[in-house]
Amino acid sequence: MALMRITSPHAHGPQRTDRVMLSVLLATVPGVVVLTHFFGFGTLVNVVWGGLLGLAFEAMALALRKRPVAFYLRDYSALVTTTLLCIALPPYAPWWLIAVGVASSILLAKHLYGGLGYNPFNPAMVGYVILLISFPVQMTAWAPPRGVGEVPGLPDALRACFTPAHYDAITMATPLDVLRQNQGFMMEDLWSQNPQFGRWAGVGWEWVNIAFLAGGLWLLYRRVFTWHAPIGMLLSIALLSAIFYDGGSSTSGGSPAFHLLSGATMFGAFFIATDPVSSAVSTRGRLIYGMLIGALVYTIRVKGNYPDAVAFAVLIMNFAAPFIDHYTQPRTYGHTKAKPADDVEGDH
Repeated sequence: MALMRITSPHAHGPQRTDRVMLSVLLATVPGVVVLTHFFGFGTLVNVVWGGLLGLAFEAMALALRKRPVAFYLRDYSALVTTTLLCIALPPYAPWWLIAVGVASSILLAKHLYGGLGYNPFNPAMVGYVILLISFPVQMTAWAPPRGVGEVPGLPDALRACFTPAHYDAITMATPLDVLRQNQGFMMEDLWSQNPQFGRWAGVGWEWVNIAFLAGGLWLLYRRVFTWHAPIGMLLSIALLSAIFYDGGSSTSGGSPAFHLLSGATMFGAFFIATDPVSSAVSTRGRLIYGMLIGALVYTIRVKGNYPDAVAFAVLIMNFAAPFIDHYTQPRTYGHTKAKPADDVEGDH
């Protein structure tokens, strides 16, 4: 009798794979709504177009691997991957950029390693980094937020996606990029001369991060993941930015509030660092994993060449996750903690 080959995760009931994936999709809704409010319909168009492409690439890969297509499409993992990727993309990305990113995430980062449960790296972040390295101009073309510039409507968003040659995009640097390229301005002067800065961080970005924080806390309440990785990441960013914040000089790396409410901080903490397949799995390991991601995010933001470093930090720590798990294995139930070799010899 032929048995259906089903990969991990194997949980049933409330934590069944399709229910977990649907919960993640629902938790992104507040963030997508706020992104749409401040930056227009570009993010929504990205998500819909990327989702259709993701389902097509997923079905193609499953058919080539001779796996049951309908069964695996119903776990919604492809939609989660494409949604997370498309949220991270600039709102008015051209259709081909989204297609390259989705193909990289689904085909290279997921199915090349065996599909769901086998991928050692976060698929959405693999696609994002490939795009960022290959097409840096398109990947840094962020539109001005509402309150700074005019927000394009739905027709403009569709034109920018599917006929980019006929759409003149108005772009501006993100607050993280402005801070990284600061050439001697005090924080107070930098804030007053750049309209994209808000009260704590960038205009719109503050509410975007708060929205993803709300979605992440809802997932935490539903026990989709534990608190260790996201809280460890946020604490690490807050601690390092507080230590190295000098009150606002021209060499300042930014305040804790600025780093926590800028870029993809909350999105990365609750939706990227919590990937159950590519992250550490032990309890202590998740905490260490999250804290190291936070340390890398702050370091790359302040010292590196890329203003927002969540994708790079997560992929680097995906490499280290097995190493972290090896040294943070919990004590086997019923066994005492192993003694060092010197103590064992001394007992004899």
